[in-house]
Amino acid sequence: MAWFRKDRRPRTSQRERLEIPADVWDKCEECGHVDVREKFERGYGVCPSCGHHRRVDVTQYIALLTDEGSWAPLNQGLRSVDALGFEHYRDRLAAAVKKAGREDAVRTGTATLEGEPIALAVMDFKFMGGSMGSVVGEKIVRIAQRALEARMPLIIVSASGGARMQEGVLSLMQLAKTSVVIAAMRAQGVPFISVLTDPTTGGVSASYAFQGDVIIAEPGAVIGFAGARVIKQTIGQDLPEGFQTAEFLLEHGMIDAVVPRSRLGPTCAQLVRMLLGREPPQTERVS
Repeated sequence: MAWFRKDRRPRTSQRERLEIPADVWDKCEECGHVDVREKFERGYGVCPSCGHHRRVDVTQYIALLTDEGSWAPLNQGLRSVDALGFEHYRDRLAAAVKKAGREDAVRTGTATLEGEPIALAVMDFKFMGGSMGSVVGEKIVRIAQRALEARMPLIIVSASGGARMQEGVLSLMQLAKTSVVIAAMRAQGVPFISVLTDPTTGGVSASYAFQGDVIIAEPGAVIGFAGARVIKQTIGQDLPEGFQTAEFLLEHGMIDAVVPRSRLGPTCAQLVRMLLGREPPQTERVS
């Protein structure tokens, strides 16, 4: 009978199946925390779980350390040349330009930071490991000279594996070249703030990176000259835990502060005002 018979009619689902793209998610390399990519991006590449600071693009640092719309790039046309005829160097340069999307391993320019004029240089680790060749040295010198002439503070964000071996002694000469202009700034009382990021090693750490009036570093950044393995083999001793990290160097008086990436802008602005003898900005008191 029809009363006791159930008609099985095909029913269509009212819910649509949502396809979540694979690139929505991101994973922390340090703790394995998985979260939506947007959280990592909003945090400037800092893990929302453990606070690990991953390497980020040069443009992120420029955005953090300049007022919106104030960035004016300088010396963009300088390119490295294969002066020594080093094997495959031309090919590596072409590949680096394609990968990083810029001419060499540093970007320089002027801007304002919380209203204060500054000169800024940011190294790019994506370009041949941020290695310092003739172009990097020249651009650092030019931006330092601009700061010296205008008597405005210089901020350099370092990220480098050291001197560029494909340029041989020409690369090593940049250590002295950059140090001379930094010494001239110090003699004239023009402030220089050095920001060390992961990694800052080799010839860069042996020159301008450690010559700032104030030296700050990001949490967990690897900072040093030679690699830990080379040092261990040379001295024949085990190295302390956390050796060559920003926190270790702070504990031993090599740097002045460890500053989270989200606080780099306000911290550098405060240091600029302090070094220039400026009064802090007045804020309205809320009654």
